[in-house]
This record gives sequence, structure tokens and C-alpha cells, in this order.
Amino acid sequence: MKRLLPLVLFLAAPLLHSAEPAESSAWKAKVAETMPLLGHRNWILIVDSAYPLQTSPGIETIETNAGQEEVVESVLDAINHSIHVRPDIFMDAELPFVPDQDAAGASAYRARIGDLLRGYKVDSLPHEKIIARIDEAGKTFHILVLKTNTTIPYTSVFIQLNCKYWSDAAEARLRAKMNAAGNR
Repeated sequence: MKRLLPLVLFLAAPLLHSAEPAESSAWKAKVAETMPLLGHRNWILIVDSAYPLQTSPGIETIETNAGQEEVVESVLDAINHSIHVRPDIFMDAELPFVPDQDAAGASAYRARIGDLLRGYKVDSLPHEKIIARIDEAGKTFHILVLKTNTTIPYTSVFIQLNCKYWSDAAEARLRAKMNAAGNR
């Protein structure tokens, strides 16, 4: 038996070493599990390490132990592969003004997130206005907050989900027709 133990450990070592820790993939599983349930007016937030734990009933926070860019890329991939939602992206208006001397890596982050979000329309609002929107939405709609290990302020990416198969232009035409017909 004593001679068998080293052999078992030797054979099991590669399996144990290559297995991804459960906690590092739990957030990905949560996104995959939740995505079919989410729809327009729901939000997914990818936030920095100091983002506050909010108390509105619809807000669920998960620690990812991952970097901001990895989580943003994974969430956008999940949204883009869904049949029902598309992202409306918001970022803090403060981010372009965060200097490297106060927050090491801010410029590099701006460049990386800019590359990652190229091709998407990104709206900037002051942080407190975005937080107020999230708080209000959380009273009625589910909000998934994915907290990252990023330690640069104002780096959060706020994604409001919108209907993929119904455009903003189609909604505007519908409302115009309804108003013209006297229906509101």
C-alpha cells in the first residue's frame, strides 16, 4: 500500500493541476444560467473591486476573482450569442480624467477597454447618475453585478440589456403610429 500511494499521487497530479478551481468559473456559470432569464431593462454590471454592495432587492452581486477585461469579454460574448438581448453600454464619465499618478494603470486600462468595446456604442454618464439608475432599476428588475479584482477607480462597465429582435427605431415608429392614432 505504501508503494501504491506515490503512484496514485503521481498519476492524479496532472488532473488536479489542470482542473480550474470551482470558484473561478462560478461567475461564468451564473452568467450562462441567468442569460436566458434576462431581458430588456435588466442590467449586467462588471465593476471594480471597490464597487459598493447595493441593497435594492433585485441586485445580485457575485465576486469573480477575475480581471475586468476578462469578465467584460465573457459577458459580451454571452450577450452576443443570445437570441433575445443586445447590450446598451454605459461607462463612468470620470474615467478619461483619472491620471496614472493617482491610479497606476489607468491609461493602459482605457486603451485595453477601448479596444475591447470597439464597435459598440458606449455612453458616458457621471458615476452617481449611473448608480441612481441601477438603484431605481433594481427595485423592479434583476441586476447582476460581477465584481472584479480591478483596482482602478471608475472602470466599471454597466450593460443595460435591450431587445435584440426589436430595434430602437422600430419602437419609435410604433410609438409614432400609436400617438397618431390617439393611443398612448
